[in-house]
Amino acid sequence: MDTVSLFSDIEDAHRRAVAPLAVRMRPRTLAEVVGQADAVGEGSWLRASIEADTLSSVILFGPAGTGKTSIAQVIAENTRASFVEVSAVGGTVSDLRREIAAAEKRLSAGGMRTILFVDEIHRFNRSQQDALLHAVEDRVVVLVGATTENPFFEVNSALLSRSRIVELHALSDAEIGQLLDRALTEERGLAGAFTLEDDARAAIVLLAGGDGRSALSTLELAAQLARPTDDASAAGPFAITEDMVRTATPHRALPYDKNKDMHYDIISAFIKSMRGSDPDAALYWLARMIDGGEDPKFIARRIFILAAEDIGNADPQALLVAEAAFRSAEVIGYPECQLILAQAATYMALAPKSNAACGIFKALQEVRQGPLRQVPDNLRDRHRPGSDDYGEYKYPHNYPGGWVDQQYLPDGVSRGSFWQAGERGWEAYRTDAIARDRADLSE
Repeated sequence: MDTVSLFSDIEDAHRRAVAPLAVRMRPRTLAEVVGQADAVGEGSWLRASIEADTLSSVILFGPAGTGKTSIAQVIAENTRASFVEVSAVGGTVSDLRREIAAAEKRLSAGGMRTILFVDEIHRFNRSQQDALLHAVEDRVVVLVGATTENPFFEVNSALLSRSRIVELHALSDAEIGQLLDRALTEERGLAGAFTLEDDARAAIVLLAGGDGRSALSTLELAAQLARPTDDASAAGPFAITEDMVRTATPHRALPYDKNKDMHYDIISAFIKSMRGSDPDAALYWLARMIDGGEDPKFIARRIFILAAEDIGNADPQALLVAEAAFRSAEVIGYPECQLILAQAATYMALAPKSNAACGIFKALQEVRQGPLRQVPDNLRDRHRPGSDDYGEYKYPHNYPGGWVDQQYLPDGVSRGSFWQAGERGWEAYRTDAIARDRADLSE
């Protein structure tokens, strides 16, 4: 071993000694990757490419802590190509161009391929992503991108067309448990110095929410609490309890991104829960948004829209409740307005439902795509010369019941073309009452 290699090994050992547990436990081979059978399991394209060292550009897409960086690490350990990394958090176009220029030199001088790992590639802007295009297209570099965001929204379409998309999924509870067992026993982890009580294990799995990195970080913090600080000579193993886990991670941080896929999924679940008359689900998804720091005006706006779209005149009061919630979000804000949002959300869930107001879309379609239809003569404005020839307008209040049968729709359009009464609430009651009254008046 030469001197340079010796010092490099010593430096690597020092870095590993102080590295977080999640970093120390990163897999070195495909066999050590936990979960993600669809992505890197037997028979998968990615596994075959890594094992044959014939990888082409790929973008790894999935939630935090599911193994994107770990898979990149496995590629680095098992490739004969040069492996370089650029982080999109602090990287620049200059950094990319420098690595691409170095890759061109390696390729032309000795035929050495370069695998370029770009972590959080969605954080690169369009011009930074464009800087990669020609190098990826010409195979100067093989791109391995990692992103927590949907690449079809966050990555240039030209770059996507030159890459394979591989989606990773949140780890199951059993897979999180497997990670914990390895970390507790392996030499590079906690090396048998700690035991994990069953309740503590269950708490870590729950808090992790499918995030392997989070699980290992919680385990490491809890282990620090389990080791006695007043007796350096105490021998393990030391027991990690549920209380230690709860102390180490007092608040469960569920994933929520106010501008990305999770944001749209959760607001969609919130709206559909109110529409589906499930107040418990409405409160749960509301809590997810509040905990994630969602703008209360955004939440109130969606409640406001739902009050008209899904409740309407089945309960006209719903629109007033929604307006009050929106006003509270504007003038009160968090934390107090969360009570008002909760009241409004549960009101919407419990209210009778009607989507009759959506008839406006049918009416708009007729206006935009149908023929030009004239206002019936009996409805036309009377303040102009010649209006005496328009025909009689019958003033409803001059007739019994305040109603008289006359034409209101233009020629060619019949009643019921746009509005269909709901079957519940005030709207249904009034529709039935009007039908009865008109039948009586016609006799």
